[in-house]
Amino acid sequence: MKLPHPLTGELFESPVPPGSGWPEDPAVRGTPVAHSAAQVVELAATGELAELEARVSVCRACSRLVEWREEVALGKRKSFADQPYWGRPIAGWGAAEPRILIAGLAPAAHGGNRTGRVFTGDRSGDWLFAALHRVGLANQPTSEHAGDGLHLIATRMIAAVRCAPPANTPTPEERDTCAPWFRSELQLALPTTRAIVCLGKFGYDALLNALASLGAAVPKPRPKFGHAVEHRIGNLTVLGCFHPSQQNTFTGKLTADMLDAVLSRAKSLAGL
Repeated sequence: MKLPHPLTGELFESPVPPGSGWPEDPAVRGTPVAHSAAQVVELAATGELAELEARVSVCRACSRLVEWREEVALGKRKSFADQPYWGRPIAGWGAAEPRILIAGLAPAAHGGNRTGRVFTGDRSGDWLFAALHRVGLANQPTSEHAGDGLHLIATRMIAAVRCAPPANTPTPEERDTCAPWFRSELQLALPTTRAIVCLGKFGYDALLNALASLGAAVPKPRPKFGHAVEHRIGNLTVLGCFHPSQQNTFTGKLTADMLDAVLSRAKSLAGL
């Protein structure tokens, strides 16, 4: 059954078929699809960011994640029962030549998996985009849905795992299968990037692993994750930030001032 997109009113199936007109959909009907870890490695080896985004958004390499993201898209949350769900992997999003990267874990089942944009449609995203706007890295304080007019300023977001995982916990195999997408996108962004903000330890570990695989001189032993820590790696500064999850924001482990301070520091390091 097709349902209307909450912004455009156009009718879509859940999950959304590639090339069917969904706002910001990077794929077309003929975009090549990875069905295995080996095919992810093969298809991630493109030097074009737009093509990488398209290929990420149709990946079917992890059967458990495919089953879960599509089950959620069909079952829906009661409060979103009148909306179509994206139900596909989430590509990186933001500036094509960023000065700042924001690295996270994975999309949320009823957030990015619903809206088609990373960190969008859940409480964590509400916190993050409001902070980005406060420090001058986003043109508006909210990210409600793909196609809502939001754009980031010299900033790009990438996730270590591109599908919503059950219980927000991908397996090590799923993490490793997805790693070539993350590594390729990072490699394409690195020439202009000067600061990388890692939201949580999972994103931090994935980022250091990817940098090491690309030949960066990551210190040994690995520097530890912590909020507001800074580690210089080549011409990059890697910053740690507690994840803006409800568990952290409700308890005061992460406050708006703390989040703003890390993003402001990244902006300064990036020369913005």
